[in-house]
Amino acid sequence: MTPVRLLRFVSLTCVLCAMTMSTAARAAEWDYLITGGLVFDGSGAEGVRASVGVEDGRIVYIGPADASHTAGVVVDAHGLVVAPGFIDPHTHALALGGEDGPLPLTNYITQGVSTVFSGNDGGGPVDVEGVLTRLDERGLGANMALYIGHGSVRRKVMGMDARAPSGDELGAMEVLVAGATQSGAFGLSTGLFYAPGSFAETDEVIALARVIAKHGGIYDSHIRDESNYNIGLLAAVDEVIEVGREAKLPVHISHIKALGVDVWGLSAEVIAHVNAARAAGVRVSADQYPWRASGTSIAASLVPRWAMAGGREAMLARFDVPEQADRIRAEMRENMRRRGGASSLLLTSGKDEWRGMTLETYARKREEDPIETTLHIIRAGDASVASFNMNEDDIKAFMVQPWVMTGSDGSRGHPRLYASFPRKYQKYVVEDAVLTLSQFIARSTSLPAETLGLEGRGRLQAGYHADIVLFDPESYAPRATFEEPMLLSSGVQYLFVGGKPAIWQGQVQEGLHGKALRKNSHQVQE
Repeated sequence: MTPVRLLRFVSLTCVLCAMTMSTAARAAEWDYLITGGLVFDGSGAEGVRASVGVEDGRIVYIGPADASHTAGVVVDAHGLVVAPGFIDPHTHALALGGEDGPLPLTNYITQGVSTVFSGNDGGGPVDVEGVLTRLDERGLGANMALYIGHGSVRRKVMGMDARAPSGDELGAMEVLVAGATQSGAFGLSTGLFYAPGSFAETDEVIALARVIAKHGGIYDSHIRDESNYNIGLLAAVDEVIEVGREAKLPVHISHIKALGVDVWGLSAEVIAHVNAARAAGVRVSADQYPWRASGTSIAASLVPRWAMAGGREAMLARFDVPEQADRIRAEMRENMRRRGGASSLLLTSGKDEWRGMTLETYARKREEDPIETTLHIIRAGDASVASFNMNEDDIKAFMVQPWVMTGSDGSRGHPRLYASFPRKYQKYVVEDAVLTLSQFIARSTSLPAETLGLEGRGRLQAGYHADIVLFDPESYAPRATFEEPMLLSSGVQYLFVGGKPAIWQGQVQEGLHGKALRKNSHQVQE
């Protein structure tokens, strides 16, 4: 061994010795020691019997059990799976508690989720800094990261106009997006299926995505078409890829699916397009909720986008203009067909007179055509729907892709808000064996963390934030159903958020330990 190599070896040995001595000396000071569990580190590796030490909100040890390891509290995890806290990349959690008061996010933490993203589908706040500050003041049961929403930005600058922006208007939108990224937004979300995002051309989206790219963010999109409403599913996926290629940033497809009977079976082509783009260097990923029913509003499901230009009042007025009303009804009838008919649309919110019925049942009760019943519901304030429009073969084909992570897109009246992660585990790991347990955990932890830019989270690793879930593999299961969508899931015995217990021995704790997460500042690229 050369003197230089010898010196390096001795130096490294000394560092390792110092680390070992430091760990041993501080072992008695650990806040928590988790012992006896089957530990999955989130990388995709199989579980091993190991101990995990937690101190000051961080993981300080993961390795073999040692009698010298002690802590203020020892958690016996025998019979439990120990994993990083799950990360939900697509939620509407920001809207769950109104504008004031704490956000305990009990529906998420009881699934084992320690971090949620919100502001998806183009609806993220423009004032990211103000919202993040208020979230910390209000209190959070889980960590929350935000996107700035393209739809919100466009509405602020252009209202609900169905046109391209002027140069000055595009510049104003770019300034808002840049300010949000500097304030901690993790990226830009779009809802190109929804108005006003649907009024934007691809060039507008690329221009705003370039602003995000300068700050190291990601582009997240509810794509323009998940079916054959307008440009078609494959063209909508290609549009996301084009944004990534032209703006030179990672792109993410929200709740990837083939929606409606007309596009069932297209999952293979979608996967081929994404894999080709990834092979060419475009960083493409997606999330997916494990349900056959999507969730949106009755208006978004059935009313054509051109009829929404100018906002709600303008839309309602068009319902009563004969030549426009006839066209609207014809297009609504076609949209209903592609979703599987009135019997496939379950009304999940709104007035008691229809909630819990299918559109077909409610129309029969009113003794009228389902389209007329739809117009009645929209005039009365609209309603959420669970739309049973997906095919299991497509769901499974997307799920096994290594770039598809778990998400909920949680919305009121749909059990995905309360049960997406345990549903995926029970149906697609335990029952159907589509994924292994290690794959399920990796796609719920390290994959979203690394894809979306969450540093120090998503793995059980020394130095990482102590977001840790311990669940019973025998009892971890969904309880929420379409009939009772607000039942809390079972089986999470412990959940640590930032090293503090959010769930202890199966019971939700009073403290709110989540943080409003800000994306680390990046050097702006010129």
